[in-house]
This record gives sequence, structure tokens and C-alpha cells, in this order.
Amino acid sequence: MWVIGPIGFATPWLLLGLILLPVLWLILRAVPPAPIRRRFPGVALLLGLTDDETETDKTPWWLLLLRALAVGAAIVGFAGPVLNPDVREPGQGPLLVLFDGGWADARDWPRRIDRAEALIAEAGRAGRSVAVVRLTDQPETPVFQAANAWAQRLVGFSPRPYAPVDLAGWATALPEGGFETFWLSDGLDHPDRAALLAALEQRGPVRAFESPRSLLALRPAGFEDGAVQLSAIRLASGAEQQVEVSARGLDPAGVERELARLPLTFAPDATEATGALSLPPELRNRITRFEIAGVRSAGAVSLTDDSLKRRKIAIIDGQAGREGLLLLSATHYLEQALAPVADLLEGSLQDVLLASPDVVILADVARLAPQEQDAMLDWLDRGGLLLRFAGPRLAASDVARTEDDPLMPVRLREGGRTVGGAMSWGEPKALAPFPADSPFNGLAVPEEVAVTAQVLAQPGPELAQRSIATLADGTPLVTRREVGQGQVVLFHVTANAEWSSLPLSGLFVQMLERLAVSTRPSALDAASLEGRIWVPQAVLDAFGQVEEAEGLPGVDGADLARATGPGPALLPGLYAGDDRRLAINVIGAETELSPMDWPATVPVEGMETRVEQVLTGLFLAAALGLLLIDILAALWLSGRLSRGLRNAPAAVLALAIAVQMAPVPALAQSDPSAQTNDAFAIEATTEVRLAHVLTGDSRVDDIAAAGMRGLGLRLFERTTIEPGDAMAVNIETDELAFFPFLYWPVTADQPLPSAAAYAKLNKYLRTGGMILFDTRDADLVRGGGTTPEGRRLQLIAAPLDIPPLEPIPADHVLTRTFYLLQDFPGRHANGGLWVEAAPPDAEQAEGMPFRNLNDGVTPVVIGGNDWASSWAVDARGVPMFPVGRGYAGERQREIAYRFGINLIMHVLTGNYKSDQVHVPALLERLGQ
Repeated sequence: MWVIGPIGFATPWLLLGLILLPVLWLILRAVPPAPIRRRFPGVALLLGLTDDETETDKTPWWLLLLRALAVGAAIVGFAGPVLNPDVREPGQGPLLVLFDGGWADARDWPRRIDRAEALIAEAGRAGRSVAVVRLTDQPETPVFQAANAWAQRLVGFSPRPYAPVDLAGWATALPEGGFETFWLSDGLDHPDRAALLAALEQRGPVRAFESPRSLLALRPAGFEDGAVQLSAIRLASGAEQQVEVSARGLDPAGVERELARLPLTFAPDATEATGALSLPPELRNRITRFEIAGVRSAGAVSLTDDSLKRRKIAIIDGQAGREGLLLLSATHYLEQALAPVADLLEGSLQDVLLASPDVVILADVARLAPQEQDAMLDWLDRGGLLLRFAGPRLAASDVARTEDDPLMPVRLREGGRTVGGAMSWGEPKALAPFPADSPFNGLAVPEEVAVTAQVLAQPGPELAQRSIATLADGTPLVTRREVGQGQVVLFHVTANAEWSSLPLSGLFVQMLERLAVSTRPSALDAASLEGRIWVPQAVLDAFGQVEEAEGLPGVDGADLARATGPGPALLPGLYAGDDRRLAINVIGAETELSPMDWPATVPVEGMETRVEQVLTGLFLAAALGLLLIDILAALWLSGRLSRGLRNAPAAVLALAIAVQMAPVPALAQSDPSAQTNDAFAIEATTEVRLAHVLTGDSRVDDIAAAGMRGLGLRLFERTTIEPGDAMAVNIETDELAFFPFLYWPVTADQPLPSAAAYAKLNKYLRTGGMILFDTRDADLVRGGGTTPEGRRLQLIAAPLDIPPLEPIPADHVLTRTFYLLQDFPGRHANGGLWVEAAPPDAEQAEGMPFRNLNDGVTPVVIGGNDWASSWAVDARGVPMFPVGRGYAGERQREIAYRFGINLIMHVLTGNYKSDQVHVPALLERLGQ
């Protein structure tokens, strides 16, 4: 290819034709245009006369230039012009295109595919064979094929959610003979990469391609000092860089959303950025993954498992009133084992059950009061775990002696059993290996663990099935029984070292982990993994997207313990074993990103691909256009064009008839319903619109429309909001997303929405919309919702995804979004107002008159003060209904307008008035 500036020519020898243009100029000059024929009778007198000299007429210069340009454009077009040609040294022999193909390639995978396609196309033009290899696949000898065979197959190439694992195997699998290699590298120094590079250089030249974009990754989250610890790493140090880590999980409605966000800053020349995210336990336990915002890579995603979740555990001590040494306490070892990894609840049994604990531990508690037992059974039926420990009080009681106790897994024999003591001939009993069907299967039993006393279970046909741990003589040590959706587990020894040395060993903590009582903040060891099959629940693709693990086989715990990281047989994802979940992430807690150090013999280029643009069609089209202009010019010079214009009206008429008779395409036909929907959408979105829900009662709907009109006028007069005419919304057929606010008057006989309408309403509430429910009865709070409108509202709101509500507090943002308000009257002044309840951790800062509640807008406001009637005005702007009496009534109407303005400002601006930047001005206005 011959290149002149930004343009190259595939067949430059054709440009030699441009040399003939001067000759063409001379030839065309000698050829006159066609003569013009004019009839003149006097010409007959000139017949027979001859000229002594003849002179050929000349073609006009501009016509010669036009024809020369047309021929020149055709010559250049056939020469194959290319804009921005990607010129490389021509390669020889086969071409091997090598992808790392791991998670680090996902950040710019489309650009890598574009680069590979350009390389393959170039090799195809040169007649070279091509092979494409992805190093994350199992090693096999590459097969070189024609370039066009890879052009279609490359479209289906995608990266793997793990790094190359067997580069040494690829080094031995390379074919013999010479070939050239283009290595599309992810920039990381993987194990055995140097050996593979050496093998490639033995077979031919190697060129490397790396992306200039920064490579970011996220380590698994940990929990320390009461906060979630996050750590991001980058491949190369450099200037200061800030990233944001997003915590995602399920909200109470089961919808995945962002729950929190934490910025992390890389200091100059640092490769790691850390930060702590403090969240309440309820919110922290909902997090399913952390991800670096804006980075599409499995390495930028960290799945969470039980190691991050802190269970709520209530420990009830049956001997709490006994004085003694701390180490003799029945719950000391339990508290030491669980305090670092769980939230311990204190109080009576009935009090802690109100907090919905995950686990309740009864340490030597024999009997429960009837009310406590009923509450415990209800809690177990919902999936709770009751863990009981024996002791002197349980051994001395008659619990579960003559009949089954619903809170005991087995029936007990009277008294207890003592072995290895001063009054016994036997030796302390050791533990037997855990059976295969036990949740403790795979845990090693220390030889020093011994049992000197226990409570015995009465023999029965179900005893063997309920025993999950036994002593060496076969007597049960731990028994379990399911109760409803929960389970009851009994350790037949004490929770302290009084009856056994089990609480003094690490096995005790491991057994609690297997029962899902506690969770470790770090990765599980081999002893905790082995003995179980871990079933994948969800896996990550290379781009960091979570996918369902359908059809994937389970992983044996022993294989999981031996694995050094994710790979083809162990995809990154979430794995479940019994009651535990384990996250396998691409990046580990100790992972470091090491850049590849290429030798001087390997040229390294960036990922930029110059976009070639073939100009052949453009030049040929220009040549054709110039020739058409030449034809018109020749006809004009010869006078034929003027005669042809006489027939132009007839030609235009024929063309118009042909257009009218042409069939109309099907796309031109319109659907009336589609036109209606489009008109509704255009009307709703051209301006800010206040909307009210149609109830089916024409009088109520008319009042609602008038109320929205009056509120819109006050917004136009007093604020920067200039709403258009209010609109009526049919929740069954109309789109709700166009409206930030809906006023919904409730009538006693209003029909219930359909399932599809409820789906739209829930989506509207979850995506930032607000609904003001107005029962118009002024008695919703005092009457407990017993009015007909109140009962109808209960039926309407039951399927809606409404958050917990509370009477509006004095420091709610609605009291100060625009006006400072204390009451929220409408036509009535006695009804209450209900809004979304504040978070339980919302606290009032010292010296502040209100709490910091700037995390959203309440999706639902409920009241009964008939606000639409107080706002309603007729077409002339005159109020339609009286409010109160005299000046007090007009003052009440004014406060109602102010409430409406505050409500709309709250919808459109959020809770920004809770920011502390507004505190000085608000304090001044409040007179504080």
C-alpha cells in the first residue's frame, strides 16, 4: 500500500492514469460541441460559397475542467483509496492471536475483539492462516485455519471469570514450526507466563498489546471494629485516584438495589485504598455483594457470605443468679466464642423474642413458663434455631422424662451420668468420629477432648436418627429435631468446662459454625470445608454479572479446600453447604496485582485501533456525478435542454400521478390506541403535571381536578415551579411514571385495582413516585380506620409495597421544605398525617433541632383532611368550597395551601432540607 498523508492506495499503479489528463484536455479542446440548428431563409443565398480558411470551435474551459475532474476521480477511485490506513510491516507465515481471556480482559473486551478482527482481516488479505487461542481454556494444540474461518467464530468469544491457570501447559501444547504471535495481554504477571513467552519467541516474533486503562479489583469485605472493611487495589501506582464501592442487596420488598456507597481514594504512588463502612446490622445482613461502580469486571465484584453477616443470638443462663468465678459461668465460653462474630441480645426470653433473634441459646434452663413456651414454639415455626445445653438443673428436673417435650429433641433419662470421677470406676469418655450424615462430618476430633458427665437420652427408634454426635461408647452427645421450619439442638453436656473439656477446644467453635450459630470473619479452613458437598447457588461471569447456577454440579469440600482460586472447575460464586454459605471470589484477601514485565525483544503497543475508511465508493460516486453534470452541460450548450424543458410540466404531472398511485407502506398505518397513548405521554411530559387518580365518582373526580388546579396556581405564584394543567390518571390504563405526585381521594365504594394495576403502582412507589391517600373523613387516626373510607383504604393498600408508617414527627422534612409548618389542615383540621417511619438509627445531632433524614422521600402520605376541597378553585380562580369561618377559615385554607406547596417541593427536591448547611438559616427563622 502506498500512503500519502492520511490516505493510502491499495493499487497505486492505477494513479499513473492521471498523467494522461493533459492529453485528454487537448483532445477535448479540439472537439466542438454539437452545432446549434437555426432556420433562416436567407441562408439559401450562401449556398455554394466556400471559406478559404477553417477554424475549429473550442470547448469551454469549465467544461473541459469538469470532464478532467470526472476522469481523475474515476482513476483515483479504482486505485483503492483508504483513509487512515493501518500500515504495518508485512508479516510472514501463520498468525497466532493470543488472548489471556480472563476477568481482567472484561473491562475492554469489545476493543480487544475489534483489534483481533483487524489483525485477522489483515492476515486474510495477505493470505496467511490464523489460529486464535484463549489461555483460560484447557491447553490444546492450536490449529491454523483460513482467516475467514475465524471471522465469524470470533463473535462468540467471551472472557472467563477467572485468570489463566495453566500457562505451562500451553507452552508444551504449542505446535512445531514458525509462526508470528500477537498477544492481547491483560497486563498481569500470571504464573508461568515467562515460560510461555519463551516458547513463543522460539517459534517466531511476538508482539504484545496492553490496554492503557487502569485495572481495578476489590478484595473480599471483612468485619472489624463494628464496621465493614473494604479494600480496593489497582495494577499500577500513579496519580491520586478515587473510586466508589457500591453495596448492593435486597430491600424488604425483595428488589435488588444499592443499599450504601463508600468512596475510596488511592494515594499517589499507592496501589491499595481502604475504607470502613458503618451500617446497622439489619442493613448489613441484606448486602449480597460489593462492586466498584462503573467497572465491568468480575474482579471488581466481591460476593458476601455468612462471614459478613452477624447473627442475632440471645443467650439465656439458667444459673444467672449464682455467684461464682467468671470461668465457671455457664455462658462464659459461649460469650467468648460468639461475641466477636455475632450480636448478642440481653434480656428475658420474651423480650429477646420480640427482636426476632436468629438463635436462642438456653444454658441449663430446665422449664419455661407456658407463655414463654408458646412464644418459643411460634418463633421455631418461623425458622428459628434453639440451642440447649445440659447442666445440673436440667439433670435434676423431670423435663422430657415421661412424655415428649416440644422444646427437646429427645426424651431424657432421670438423673445424669458421671464417668471418670472420684465416685466412678470408668474413665472419661472421648468423642467418636462424626457420622457421614452429621453436620459435623469432616471435623477432626481432638484426642484431649473428654466428657466426664452428661444427661442420657432414653433409647428409642428415633434416637439414632436424631443423634448427630456421640461418645466413643455410642451414647449421644448432641441430638437434633426439626420443629416447624426451625430446629432444636441439645448438647448433653454443659456449656462450660464443668462436665467436659469440649468448650475449651477449637472443636467447640467449629461445631457452632456448622450449626450456623456463629460465623467466622475470615475464610473457612480445610476442616470446616471437608465432609460436605457445596452446591453453587449463583455464579459470576467475567463482566461481574450474577447468574443463576443452573445445572452446575456440587463441589466436594475436600476439592474446595485444595483449590487455590477460581478456575474452570470452580467458578466464582456463592456456594451453599447445609446451613452455611461460602463466597468464592476472583480476588482473595491477600491478592496482589503484579504488572507483566515484557522483555525488550517484545514490542508493546496500546489497544488503539485506527479505523480504516475505504474511499473507493466515494470517489466513483463523485466521478459519476460529474459525468451527469457534463451531460446536462452539453445538452444546454447544444440547445437541446431548452427544448426538453417544454415537456417538463407533463413529466412533473406524470410523476405526481405515479406517486399518488404508489402503494402506501404498512408502517404508515397507525394504531388509534397508540396515537392516544402517545398523545397522553406528550401531554404529561411537556410540563410538570399534578395528577389525581380517577375514582369512578364524577363529583369526587371533579373536586380532585379543581384541587390540583388551585394547588398549581399557588405553586406558579409563589415558587419557581410552573405546573401545567392537572391531569386525571386511570391507574388501569395510563402510565404512572410521568407523574412525580398522585393525589388519590378514597371513596367508600371505590373498585379495587387489578393485579396489573397493583404491579404498576408498586413499581411507581419503588422508583420515586409519591401518592397522597386522602380518605376525606378527618377521622382516620381517632377512629382507627373504622370509617367506610378508612376500611376501603385498608383494602386498597394491602397489596401495595408500603414501608412502615408513623404519625408525622415534629422534625420531619415536610415541616420545612418551603414553609415552616406545625399543622397540616385541609377542609378539615382534626385528621392526622402518616408518613414513612424514620430509620431506627436516625439520631438527632447535638445542637441540631431535627434529625438528619436526607436519604429519600416518603413514597406514601396518608391523611383524611380533604385537601382537594381546600385547594379547589373554579376557572376564574375563586375558591369553590368554604373552609371554617371567617378569618380563621381563610387562615386554615392558607395553611392547607402551604402544606400542598411543601408536599410538592418535597417530591421534587427530596430531603435536602435535612442537610446541615441549612441549619443556621432555619434556626434563625425558628427563633432559636
